[in-house]
Amino acid sequence: MGFLTGKTAIITGAGRAVLKDGRCGSIGYGIATAYAKEGANLVITGRNVKKLEDAKEELERLYGIKVLILQADVNAGADNEAVVEGVVKKTMETFGRIDVLINNAQASASGVPLADHTTEQFDLALYSGLYAAFYYMKACYPYLKETKGSVINFASGAGLFGNFGQCAYAAAKEGIRGLTRVAANEWGKDGINVNIICPLAWTAQLEQFKEAYPDAFEKNVHMPPMGHYGDSELEIGRVCVQLASPDFKFMSGETLTLEGGMGLRP
Repeated sequence: MGFLTGKTAIITGAGRAVLKDGRCGSIGYGIATAYAKEGANLVITGRNVKKLEDAKEELERLYGIKVLILQADVNAGADNEAVVEGVVKKTMETFGRIDVLINNAQASASGVPLADHTTEQFDLALYSGLYAAFYYMKACYPYLKETKGSVINFASGAGLFGNFGQCAYAAAKEGIRGLTRVAANEWGKDGINVNIICPLAWTAQLEQFKEAYPDAFEKNVHMPPMGHYGDSELEIGRVCVQLASPDFKFMSGETLTLEGGMGLRP
């Protein structure tokens, strides 16, 4: 039994994805796998039901936990508060508690220069990332207060360094970073630990980005000094497990930068 047995984590954007070599191909699924190994029951959301079903089947079969899958898409044309509140309501009906909220979901039109970016592309990044984090944090707050839980959000080097062709993505991620710091200050008194991670992991999306926009990839994605990109489960996922541990917590509000083989850099 792991130390998260009996606890419940909501992970957005956690559908199963694989790399061309068969390894875990998404940060969300890597996190879900790491949490499942510690015994946590999971609520995983995403837009692609097939990927969610594949994740549920594998996680329940391998680790003996319970997984609730919910299709949820925060976008410019949806009643987003209702979408998110529906996820939280079903989570409480199923598990009766929320211990960890991980805002991982993010879509964007990366590779498109700022001058060519459309309003629709800008909205895609802001709604799927920044607005989604905002709505989930608001909806989960009273339940996280009860469990003295944790919020783990995701930003990116795109915002920290101003990556070429990622204006909307960078804007969304920097917004999430600011939102996280405010929540850390406001919710610390409630016993809620709030942190943000800026990862560099090799994912199926990054593989696709390299193939679709080789010039933007060359400008933005640089091999870490240790010679490999982060592993979605073993590095990113395990850090998320640590951030939910009552015995191992970073100062609430820290920005953690993860690069392959380099561990953590506040």
